Amino acid sequence: MRVALCQITSTPDPTANLALVRTAVQEAAAQGAAVALFPEATMACFAVPLAPLAEPLTGPWATKVQEIADEHAIVVVAGMFTPSPDGRVTNTMLITGQGNHLGYDKIHLFDAFGFTESRTVAPGNTLVTVTVEDTVLGIATCYDVRFPELFRALADQGATAILMGASWGAGPGKREQWELLVRARALDSTCWVLACGQADPGPVTGPAPLGIGHSLAATPFGDVVAQLGPTPGLLLVDVDTTTVDKARKAIPVLANRRL
Repeated sequence: MRVALCQITSTPDPTANLALVRTAVQEAAAQGAAVALFPEATMACFAVPLAPLAEPLTGPWATKVQEIADEHAIVVVAGMFTPSPDGRVTNTMLITGQGNHLGYDKIHLFDAFGFTESRTVAPGNTLVTVTVEDTVLGIATCYDVRFPELFRALADQGATAILMGASWGAGPGKREQWELLVRARALDSTCWVLACGQADPGPVTGPAPLGIGHSLAATPFGDVVAQLGPTPGLLLVDVDTTTVDKARKAIPVLANRRL
């Protein structure tokens, strides 16, 4: 199964970001991708108030992404914000196209490195998987990558590849942590992990996480098979699920767990 990691720089304008989605999906579909994975906060970047922008999965933004996905016969996974009953929003990865239209609400909120996501974002509590071309895909978001139990739980639900959108904040050592964590979660779960981050927007001020780029794909053996640089781009990854079987025979960490 071919997955396109669509590394973009979201703007504060959801309409402008839809145009970025359309362009990237067109390119991904033309190159044979079954899935187009976009970053967290594709709908709008974090550096703006989120509540006024939030829409349900049945709202115009998600519906338009669904139309783009259906037009190109592809599954699109992209970050957006949906309303929460408590007045905050939920940080949602939309999964749409090919008969799918659902969302994963980010479970682990980024209350770290001087940013308090939980102030404006409510946490999710449900794991999400989706099947595309007979491959079970788990869904994760950014700060989730620091919690190995989530990735193992997705593997327990049948996932052989995990798609993660991110808006990874810049800072000393953050690129190294990003790469290390993606590779570690692939090893923990013996799954492919495909991580698509926001591209580096250049010099900015403020604590809001925006992006550093460097989207990457790691095999169940923890090997990086493809990676982008800091700027916007499209990365095509052919996910070979036979590698999962080989890894789980060679390194049966899921079967050998005691806790």
